[in-house]
Amino acid sequence: MDLVIRRHMADLGRATRTRVQSWIADGRVSINQRVVTRVASRVGAGDVVVVRVPDADVPAEVLPEDRPVVRLFEDDDLLIVDKPAGVVSHPTFRHPTGSLLNAVLFHARSWPSPQRPSLVGRLDKHTSGAVIVAKSTDAHARLQRALAQPASRKEYLAIVHGPVRPERGDIALRLRRDPDDRRRVVGSARDGAASLTRFERLAVHDAPPLALLRCELLTGRMHQIRVHLSASGWPIVGDRKYGRATVAQSADSELAADSEIAEAVTTLERQALHAWRVSFIHPFTGEHISVTAPLPQDLDDIVEKCDWNLTI
Repeated sequence: MDLVIRRHMADLGRATRTRVQSWIADGRVSINQRVVTRVASRVGAGDVVVVRVPDADVPAEVLPEDRPVVRLFEDDDLLIVDKPAGVVSHPTFRHPTGSLLNAVLFHARSWPSPQRPSLVGRLDKHTSGAVIVAKSTDAHARLQRALAQPASRKEYLAIVHGPVRPERGDIALRLRRDPDDRRRVVGSARDGAASLTRFERLAVHDAPPLALLRCELLTGRMHQIRVHLSASGWPIVGDRKYGRATVAQSADSELAADSEIAEAVTTLERQALHAWRVSFIHPFTGEHISVTAPLPQDLDDIVEKCDWNLTI
């Protein structure tokens, strides 16, 4: 039941899994006029589902805003866009306007009825890169299933404080919300949701010690890559929440050995994490789709200064 509700309310940023499950548990959801309180309740084709959303959780209407949208791929069923850093995916209490969804709604104003965009997944405000947009409820459901298949891949590029050893591997660490700060996630060997990140070291720089990593999400938890890399001893450059904020705060005496690189790292205003490539089987055509979001200028500047050859 919770998955069905989240899919149909995908364009409402406040319809998180936790909130939806609480609505069900509180008796706010009915199927064919029968109240259900079990998250695992089944829904069939033709069933009428009614959700009584608490007033405090009702978001304001998301309005189209004339903002640029960089299209990486588009057809009749889906759109893949390149989200810039500094833009939230959905409107929030702190950011009621200026979101990626606001911009996509403006782009979609000429779409035929009943098409309406919904984001399939989201990126943190300060993470850039590829975001998939479904053009209908059916497309959203099919894309969710397609992205859960083994043939799909979500790859990220991250610039981290090193050194990084081994060269490649898996990070399996359970993740849960920080009980003292719900906006943070903490790793745990026993508690929380099972989470798995696969990484590969693509390039290194000795002084300052930095590394370029390719990371693949095998599960999709909140802040997963950021927490997994930080817990492994390789915090992402510029990550104020989970890593070193600046070069000056580093305990490594050699970190500022190359002043030009050190300045680029110090002045980076966001975490050096980029949703680089998404690959999946198109749920309508059966075609293999692979879309790459170019590395943005702020991260490419560090790559160039480190003399890394990004040919992948």
